[in-house]
Amino acid sequence: MTTNRYSQEFREQILLKAMNRGTQSLPEFALEQGLILSTLKGWLAQSRKSTKPHLSTPLGSSCLPLGLPPIKWDAAQRLLALEQSHGLSEQELGAWCRTHGLFAHHLKAWREHFCTVPVGAKADSDPTKAALRGLQGKYQEMERELRRKEKALAETAALLVLQKKFQALLQDPEK
Repeated sequence: MTTNRYSQEFREQILLKAMNRGTQSLPEFALEQGLILSTLKGWLAQSRKSTKPHLSTPLGSSCLPLGLPPIKWDAAQRLLALEQSHGLSEQELGAWCRTHGLFAHHLKAWREHFCTVPVGAKADSDPTKAALRGLQGKYQEMERELRRKEKALAETAALLVLQKKFQALLQDPEK
């Protein structure tokens, strides 16, 4: 069985078209281009992991993390993503999201979050987070105390067992 070898330029061209394909599904696009779907998916996965600037679209930026799940993006990266995607049409937004490994619902949630955070307040200064940290500290302290008490209880039980064995050995065998 022979495998097709594609030039780097061809791959880049196909990737650029795939990222800007609009509402067309990936299997339809692969069929239209005469490619096997798994090959195209592999190229797309490689381009997301790659940091090469020539694979990014004009809308892309090297400041946004590649391969990092959106949940782990920090506030600055989320704001940059919102800035870059602001004002794009639905098709352009879809292409931009595919390029950066996001979904439109991520951007919507981030936009709502940024709009609800008071001006001058840090996102991490939420009172619930401070309360959570306090509760976590109490929980860890209680866990330490519980371990200490369990050890003391086990030691006491062991001493009682040894005391009974010792008393049984000292008793007269005739009784």
